[in-house]
Amino acid sequence: MRQIPAGLTLLAATFAAAPFSSSAAQEVTAFTNVNVIPMDRERVLEDQTVVVRDGRIAQIGPSRSTRVPDGAKLVDGNGRYLIPGLAEMHAHIPPAQIQQFNLGRQWVEDVLFLYVANGVTTVRGMLGDPSHLRLREQVETGDVVGPRIWTSGPSVNGNSVQTPDSALRTPEFQQDAGYDFIKIHPGLTRETFDSLDAAADRVGIGFSGHVPAAVGIRRALEARYSSIDHLDRYLEYLAGNEHASGQVSGFFGANLVDDIDESRIREIARRTREAGVWNTPTQTLMDSYVTEESPESMARRPEIRYMPPGMRRSWMNWKRTSSSQGPSQPQRNRFTEIRHRLIRALQDEGAGLLLGSDAPQVWNVPGFSAHRELQSIVAAGLTPYEALITGTRNVATFFGIEDRAGTIAVGKYADLILLEANPLTDITNTTRRSGVMLRGRWMSQQWIQDRLERIAARYAQ
Repeated sequence: MRQIPAGLTLLAATFAAAPFSSSAAQEVTAFTNVNVIPMDRERVLEDQTVVVRDGRIAQIGPSRSTRVPDGAKLVDGNGRYLIPGLAEMHAHIPPAQIQQFNLGRQWVEDVLFLYVANGVTTVRGMLGDPSHLRLREQVETGDVVGPRIWTSGPSVNGNSVQTPDSALRTPEFQQDAGYDFIKIHPGLTRETFDSLDAAADRVGIGFSGHVPAAVGIRRALEARYSSIDHLDRYLEYLAGNEHASGQVSGFFGANLVDDIDESRIREIARRTREAGVWNTPTQTLMDSYVTEESPESMARRPEIRYMPPGMRRSWMNWKRTSSSQGPSQPQRNRFTEIRHRLIRALQDEGAGLLLGSDAPQVWNVPGFSAHRELQSIVAAGLTPYEALITGTRNVATFFGIEDRAGTIAVGKYADLILLEANPLTDITNTTRRSGVMLRGRWMSQQWIQDRLERIAARYAQ
């Protein structure tokens, strides 16, 4: 029998105390009789007690022999599964104001909560804004409920950085401002990119994102991007048209599928691994592009109700336009097949993959789309365990924080998700949550759902 001190009350997983009160930060919480998926390797530790203190995992052991500290808040894990919190590695944190949709600070906080509500406890913001630096501090102190934030600076693109001289100054400026990395968008000339690459190496800041047409995938690997997002420029390389313009290549190379040489997939995957470059495929974004589902049907997805009306309408317009233009449906299906083979090849060759969906972006609702991305990665041929690695252990390796994140172990961050069923047998089980722990603070699913309902009411038409 597990050792539970007299006088403690076993609280069900619906415990709903205010998780971000000052007292909650100091409390001790214990998950009892829980099945732990530590993510150090593919295994399940059955019937465990996990004790959390001061935001860290303090103890893990069999329930029958692990003593629960006096005064601990108890979460019943019987029949449930505990996994590390997930990361959204291609997230977008809104700026302080979005005039197009008349959105402000409330929308920013709603987006951050949507991530957390889905067990996304870390985000990599891919379009930085000065307001995000202060927001990162507020999240860390608990003044704002949100995931841990890693953020780029403002986008580096053909309009913002137009000359090699300006590129030389950009890395130091962004690093001094406090940004974690540089985000690259299309439009840079080769000369400007080379200048940026040299300056970034000199000051020690990485860059991630798109691969400009003038740069191409081979130069991107040579420059050792921290990560390439969307598998950008890979299909152009496979089609032998590496520097094709956006108009020629279409939506991430979708126009070039008839020219793809699949024999080059394994080779470019191997070269990616040798370069140490990570990839964030954002496959669910591509799925929204290729699907034959109507925009009206997509707008009825349950999570869409958390999006502002103007944003929903813009997404529907995008789908109508993208469906009427570009390649045929058979070519779109071929686009998916090629990307699946590339994702699988990157995994097989040992090139790092990261979980990211590009949210909030067309049809990708923050947090919810991370779980759609997991399903898309499994559809590409990865096992559920391999897919989960992309959002847990791989993220810690990418950031160099394996000592404190990525797996469930004593001393690690208490960023955790309690699930109703085993995700190793069915990846859709990541959507069946009993609650989320963020920085050692427990949020029951009921508490989360109550706040989600308030967000939905705010954006109801």
